[in-house]
Amino acid sequence: MEQEVMTFSLLEMAAKGGWLMIVLLILSLLAIYIFGKKVWMITKASKIDRYFMNDIQDYMHAGKIQSAQSLCQKYDSPIARMVEKGIALRHKSPAEVQSAMENTGNVEVARLEKGLTGLASIAGGAPMIGFLGTVTGMVKAFFNMANSGNNVDISLLSGGIYEAMITTVGGLIVGIIAYFAYNFIVSRVSNLSAGMDQATVDMLDILESMPQNIEEKE
Repeated sequence: MEQEVMTFSLLEMAAKGGWLMIVLLILSLLAIYIFGKKVWMITKASKIDRYFMNDIQDYMHAGKIQSAQSLCQKYDSPIARMVEKGIALRHKSPAEVQSAMENTGNVEVARLEKGLTGLASIAGGAPMIGFLGTVTGMVKAFFNMANSGNNVDISLLSGGIYEAMITTVGGLIVGIIAYFAYNFIVSRVSNLSAGMDQATVDMLDILESMPQNIEEKE
């Protein structure tokens, strides 16, 4: 007699995880939304010409201040906004220029990092929700076993065991993906922040190397 093999889809398996799988689904969609939004923001913020600072230096040394400011306004980038701030304060002391540029950079970094706490919370909370499903599933399994009396049927336990195991797997999957997504975004922000620090140093060098009493042509 040929043995029948029972198969079921991932959707059917997830359905056996109970209502907590809906919570995990919502968290996974939220994590994808936050991740996609942040990747788009950081990619947009990182787009700047590789010769940007060289062009700024040429304009500043030539006294073309307005051209330098227009070049900054051309880019929707934190680095460009920091450099524009430095140009506007070019007559101030180096310490004042550095402080103003760093403050501008801190605001830009905070804007890019906004919402990352949600991604971190999902990374930590999803496995805990999965563990909660494990506990409730095992409680259901033992409850069914206790009510069955002496006639213990494995089918009475299967529902609770499915819920216990599947929610654990679902919570771990969502948590792991959110964890790696969070660290990826943090790494990208850190790289951009390093570029902003370098731009501050370069801008200070440009201002210090400018000839005294340079005639501004624009």
